Amino acid sequence: MAQEIKLSELAIGATAVVRAYPKAGTEFIRLREMGVLPGTSITLIRTAPLGDPLEIKVRGYRLTLRKSEAEFVLVETT
Repeated sequence: MAQEIKLSELAIGATAVVRAYPKAGTEFIRLREMGVLPGTSITLIRTAPLGDPLEIKVRGYRLTLRKSEAEFVLVETT
């Protein structure tokens, strides 16, 4: 059963599909430029020891996001 959660709540090793993120502001521009768009499949690779930042795999490359940025991204688990 698919479930929508924040990217920051995704389990390590889990794969999900981006469903929504901010429609304006600096977070919107930064995420869009990095290829994190609705419908994109992502995998949470690992987190830093204190939980921030997060490393994700998106569009064939690895990307590091702050946990505060990941709070804005809604993903659907598969």
